[in-house]
Amino acid sequence: MSAVATPGRTSSPQREGSGPGKARKSKAGWNLLGLLVFVTAGFPVYWMLNTAFKPAKDAIDPDPSLLPTGLTLDNFRRALDIADFWGPVGRSLIVSLAVVVIGVAVGLLAALAISRFAFRGRKIVIVGILAVQMVPLVAMIIPVFLLLNDLDQYDKLSGLIITYLTFILPFTVWTLRGFIVNIPKELEEAAMVDGCSRTGAFVRVVFPLLAPGMVATSVYGFIQAWNEYLYALMLMSQKNQTATVWLGNFTTKHGTEYAPMMAGSTMMAVPIVVLFLIVQRKMAAGLTAGAVKG
Repeated sequence: MSAVATPGRTSSPQREGSGPGKARKSKAGWNLLGLLVFVTAGFPVYWMLNTAFKPAKDAIDPDPSLLPTGLTLDNFRRALDIADFWGPVGRSLIVSLAVVVIGVAVGLLAALAISRFAFRGRKIVIVGILAVQMVPLVAMIIPVFLLLNDLDQYDKLSGLIITYLTFILPFTVWTLRGFIVNIPKELEEAAMVDGCSRTGAFVRVVFPLLAPGMVATSVYGFIQAWNEYLYALMLMSQKNQTATVWLGNFTTKHGTEYAPMMAGSTMMAVPIVVLFLIVQRKMAAGLTAGAVKG
């Protein structure tokens, strides 16, 4: 029996340029773009490590090698001998941890109030938080210096902590507000129907879901406080300098010692790497966990 073509139902040919071939090309293009971003972001870190472990004379070679030709720890010994290292690192840790603890505690309460309660002037507060983040830090050096001098907080770690909170706290509030807004109010209301108070509903329901956002915000605040240079240079004396200002000791009237400076930068990066390794698993687990199904 011969096949009879059904009128009006013709098989349309596959569109040109579509199908598995196009999907593979698209995937390869995205992979290439990701590799390019990775190389661009990772090369400075690799070059820092490469310079830190190579002999000092090779660090100033006009024709440097991309691959390490020799490994040495002399640069690290020189970095530790050129000036006190553990004092500035300890002060940076104290300032960064204090900023994170105070910033997250105060920022969480402020973000909760802004996102969950309606009060007069709420929009003005939100706009003010955004406006503060738009002000360049360099524009506030003189007012901050005069204020700290009047409060007898100049050249003190407490004064530096207060200064860092002025630009880290607004970001903390804004970021945590975004996380709280994305948590449905119905979860709190259901907990309150079951007998929880408003505080109990927040602690038992909202707070666990908010933990990934708090961790991410804390990491950002720690990195920003740890890497800050301008205010630490202007508000602290030589004896109370932080780790970022300590790196300036490698630049003298005789020139810059690049290899020891890279060794010092490598040692300064260790606390950030350790912090991320500690919290990255909790961040990944929290971000993939869902609150409700359906």
